[in-house]
Amino acid sequence: MIVHHFESKHSVLNRFIAEIRDIEIQKDSMRFRRNIERIGEILCYELSKTLNYDTKTVQTPFGTKDIALPIDKLVLCSVLRAGLPLHQGLLNYFDRAENAFISAYRHHPNGGDDFEVIVKYFAAPSLGNKTLVLTDPMLATGRTLENVLKVLKTHGQPKQIHIISVIGSKEGVAYIKKVFPEGTHLWIAAIDDELTGKGYIIPGIGDAGDLSYGVKL
Repeated sequence: MIVHHFESKHSVLNRFIAEIRDIEIQKDSMRFRRNIERIGEILCYELSKTLNYDTKTVQTPFGTKDIALPIDKLVLCSVLRAGLPLHQGLLNYFDRAENAFISAYRHHPNGGDDFEVIVKYFAAPSLGNKTLVLTDPMLATGRTLENVLKVLKTHGQPKQIHIISVIGSKEGVAYIKKVFPEGTHLWIAAIDDELTGKGYIIPGIGDAGDLSYGVKL
């Protein structure tokens, strides 16, 4: 796996990361969602530099101009519900991409730290020979993405996989390196050192889905 980690590369991205971590700014759910969306825009811009391009001649009012344009067939797939603002950020730039959505949540059967990841909903086009961009804002243990990958395989084999995440843990990044195909790209804004016993990132941001859309039962 090729990891593109942007935390140490000083840019305006740091401002948006700081705000989604800040417990006071987090109280504004609209701003939280917008910051996640802007992070998605920045990461997908960086991703776009690795795509394939072909030259197209564009007619202007005063002549013509040859411009290199991306030619990859993209499918953007987001993990519900926390992935929706991140998905919108990507869709702002990759507006011609196909879209897929998948639900995945942690189930703690005994109320303790042990959990399983359950996938209940999946809607996607064919992934065969396309570039899959898989988005999940929080890469904690990596088990959610592992289970999502198993379901995605039922819709064909993509030629390339990119993962876009906002904040991850070192443990989660190491885990998905083992389960995703060689050559997969991970685009991630920040990587934190620790996880809680229940698999939440420290210092992290809390629950991205709750911060975006309200606390669930």
